Amino acid sequence: MIRSTGRILTTHVGSLPRPDDLLKMVLARDRGEPYEKSSFGEVLKRSVNRIVKKQSDLGLDVIDDGEFGKPGFMHYVNQRLSGFEPMRGEVPRSPFAASRDFRSFPEYYRSLGTSAPATKAPHMECIGPISYKGHPLLAADIANLKAALAEVKAGEAFMPAVSPSNVEEWQRNRYYKTPEEFVFAIAEAMREEYKAIVDAGLLLQIDDPRLVTHYNVTPDASIQDCRVWAEVRVEALNHALRGLPRSRIRFHTCYGINIGPRVHDMELKDVVDLILRVNAGAYSFEAANPRHEHEWTVWKDVKLPEGAVLIPGVITQSGVVVEHPELVAQRIERFASVVGRESVIAGADCGFGTFAGSDEIQERIVWAKLAALVEGARVASKRLWN
Repeated sequence: MIRSTGRILTTHVGSLPRPDDLLKMVLARDRGEPYEKSSFGEVLKRSVNRIVKKQSDLGLDVIDDGEFGKPGFMHYVNQRLSGFEPMRGEVPRSPFAASRDFRSFPEYYRSLGTSAPATKAPHMECIGPISYKGHPLLAADIANLKAALAEVKAGEAFMPAVSPSNVEEWQRNRYYKTPEEFVFAIAEAMREEYKAIVDAGLLLQIDDPRLVTHYNVTPDASIQDCRVWAEVRVEALNHALRGLPRSRIRFHTCYGINIGPRVHDMELKDVVDLILRVNAGAYSFEAANPRHEHEWTVWKDVKLPEGAVLIPGVITQSGVVVEHPELVAQRIERFASVVGRESVIAGADCGFGTFAGSDEIQERIVWAKLAALVEGARVASKRLWN
């Protein structure tokens, strides 16, 4: 994993707004509706080429495919894991419908339809042994990204993959005897995806919002209850990552809410030690929105694993205001002051299109924010290396 040697490097979290022609196909495929299968592969490849070039032209250093081949950062596994079938009976509501923040601001969240399912895709439940069947889809994503990278100048590339605990959250279990047995079975299956990404020469990014969101969506659980729950999920993730080099793995966690009031996010100080137990070489987290910006001071009292890098969010997906580059630079410099400039890569709080078609921030604003990220890193670099 490249480090910020000589200047602050820039990246983002993964998902980016999809172009309209690709979006229609991705949504139709996800919902089991008719779409032009014969042209899908070419549309996807062309779209990935464009998004990779756009990131490179903007000046981002560590880039990806925008997750264009996926209908969402999480439920894309519907197409990649066997042992599941469409859920029978009532479709479950979003887990945020019973969250602490929903209880605090019910009028606001009802107006957003938070109690409805997050996606129109089939909700799945486990009815047999879990195994990985997504090799062709994964191979296509890897091939498209690597082909696009050959045409641009980029420092490095990553590919996101969902954590076992997030699959556990959205895919119900009717087969395994315990939740622990279920999440470890998911981990063993997802290991095939994780390993394939690393073997392809890409950085693997594990997306794991559930690790810190569990507290909000489980209102009767205490902080200690959530820590006990999280310890098992970190163990399952590390089981899936066993043998893979830490230096090729990024771990991302966030709080699940984009634009909306929140007063019940789990605080970083209560979970940072568990985050750092994940066998990763870089840790990506929310640090730019007003609920978490102050938490940079937590890192003063935390010892990073040897060689580890922080990827703090210095722009946010939780608002449409475009950050001033000077503010971005100041945020970067705070982290550099506590962990060292070489151990900071400037990133975003979360993705900008985590579910296809659910972009809360318009595309033009997304690119303005990413441009501010790049310019802010330039400003910070001049001060940190002069």
